[in-house]
Amino acid sequence: MALTRSASGPRAVLLPGAGSDDEFVRAVFECPLRALGITLVAPGPGLPEDLVAALAEAAEAGPVLAGGVSLGAHLAAAWAAENPNRCTGLLLAMPAWTGLSEDQPAAVAARFGAASVREVGLPEALDRACAGVQPWLAAELRRSWSRHGDALPEALDAAAETAAPTLADLSTITVPAGIAACSDDPLHPLPVAEAWHRALPSSALHAIPFSTLGADRESLGRAAVLALLRARASDRR
Repeated sequence: MALTRSASGPRAVLLPGAGSDDEFVRAVFECPLRALGITLVAPGPGLPEDLVAALAEAAEAGPVLAGGVSLGAHLAAAWAAENPNRCTGLLLAMPAWTGLSEDQPAAVAARFGAASVREVGLPEALDRACAGVQPWLAAELRRSWSRHGDALPEALDAAAETAAPTLADLSTITVPAGIAACSDDPLHPLPVAEAWHRALPSSALHAIPFSTLGADRESLGRAAVLALLRARASDRR
């Protein structure tokens, strides 16, 4: 299935996760997409509704490859289910839950982070969040949380309360989808990605170790792009 091209060529609109930002999205996806001649559009930090609005605005110029990381994957998949004629495919990295978030690990972590920022302020909350985590992840948190500034607690709470697509929703999406996951990430459990893979009619899944992502951000993007190419190849059979 070929990507529909706008006047400027194919575009991918990829959304960040809760508390994350467009810099991480670019580090993950920009080079893997450029190798395929696809331009990356990466909206900056914002509330879930802001991210969806940015995706919808970009799609006004023509259908796009949509997706994102964690919350961004949830939002893009839900948008694709509602806008089948505006989406050429999906790149879904590290989905965190299906349907309502309830007590899913990533939602609990987002709520805890929001409460911590409100209680002790951003610098101390960052020190607590970064204690004991791998240096690369601590650096990501310090940059992206600081970019959110005073809007961070609201963004984290909103992310935690935003429902992901249900399996029934995912089953209606017929465009090819590439799913990438980390096999050992407790906040984004591999079984969630596997359930999404089974529900999406045209999809492939590629998992990598979390340590691989830490050493090479692009490894997650390559995994998602390779999965998408596999899903597209299966569509042509």
